[in-house]
Parts: sequence; C-alpha cells; structure tokens
Amino acid sequence: MKVLLKQEVPGLGAAGEVKEVAAGYARNYLIPQGLATIATPGAIRMARAQEKAQAEREARMSERAAELAKQMGELVLTFDAKAGPTGRLYGSVTTAEIAAALERELGIRFDKRKVLGDPLRQVGEHIVTVQISHDVRAEVKVVVHAEGIEEPPQEAGEEAAE
Repeated sequence: MKVLLKQEVPGLGAAGEVKEVAAGYARNYLIPQGLATIATPGAIRMARAQEKAQAEREARMSERAAELAKQMGELVLTFDAKAGPTGRLYGSVTTAEIAAALERELGIRFDKRKVLGDPLRQVGEHIVTVQISHDVRAEVKVVVHAEGIEEPPQEAGEEAAE
C-alpha cells in the first residue's frame, strides 16, 4: 500500500515522501497515529503545494532576517551602569536589557534568549550576537559607560596643544 508521510518516521522516511508499506502497518499504525495518509493523487498534489508554500514562506523570512541583521550591524546600543574604579560593573548589563533596547530601537519584539552570550560585566565596547532566525545571526555593538565617574582629566600639555 502506498502512503504519503505527514511526519518523519524513523526507519521509513521523511515528511512528504511517498512510501510503499505493508497494508497492516499503514492501517493499524501509520494512519491512526496521524503519521501518514493513503497516497491518492489529490493528497500528493496537496502535499506538494504545501511544500512549495512553506519554501516560499521560509525564503521571505530569510530575506527579512538578512535585512534585519544588516540594520542591527549598524546599530550601537549604549548603557550607563555603576562601576568600580577598575571598570568592573557592580551589576551587569543583562541579555533582557539588551533585548529591550533592541525593541526600542528597531520596534520589533526580541526574546532575551535570542541574545547569545553572557551578561556584560565590564565597562567598554562589546560585540553581542543575536540569533534572528535558525540560520541568521547578527552582531550588535554595545557600549557600556560607567555611571557617575567622570572622564579622566586632561593634562596641562594636552590643553595647550588644542
């Protein structure tokens, strides 16, 4: 009996494939479990149309993700945080804070789990990787300034040179 697989079946095949199986296996296991349907010409046509629509949807999503990655590459996020004299933060700039800043800047909702890496605990410039889709990642420049600490004073020789 020929069946059209709806899902991947280990040892048999992937979703969308037409396979020849024993009639009892199809009737008693594959069809009742929702893993397959009988391979009629209409069912095969419908499966091919769904595959085509899914491929087009994925191509559009990939295109949008690449465009968003380009925008994010040009973006610089700035945070002020309390830090000690060595430049180490008393707290940290978390992935949730970075995701919230990305939402404010781009107007698109970001999940904090998509911001890869550890929280930032040091003053300075950092490159943070964000997972946009399963195959597209973007890098965002994050600058952390020490809050309440003034810039180092310029020496007298530097002031005279200006």
